[in-house]
Amino acid sequence: MKGHRLRPIVYVRSRVYYTYMSKLTLSVDEEVIAGAKRYAEQQGTSVSRLVERYLDALARPPVVKDEDLSPVTRRLKGVLKGVKFDREEYIDYLERKYR
Repeated sequence: MKGHRLRPIVYVRSRVYYTYMSKLTLSVDEEVIAGAKRYAEQQGTSVSRLVERYLDALARPPVVKDEDLSPVTRRLKGVLKGVKFDREEYIDYLERKYR
């Protein structure tokens, strides 16, 4: 077929997962909201997604790698494992120490 171009056939498969997202109502200063919207737009995301990421980060304990610790901290890590700590006894100790 002269003059006709063949177009390649492209198959696309996509899956969409729908998950229920809870709604949250917050009271936030208007200027803060405006700044958050500008920032979200610059980052190519939404304010909701920014808040979700922030709250997720707050809910997870920080991960500290051993190589990020100072040598002294690395040596002391785990030294008190299994030691019972009595808060009241410690408070009494501090009160006696700093009289």
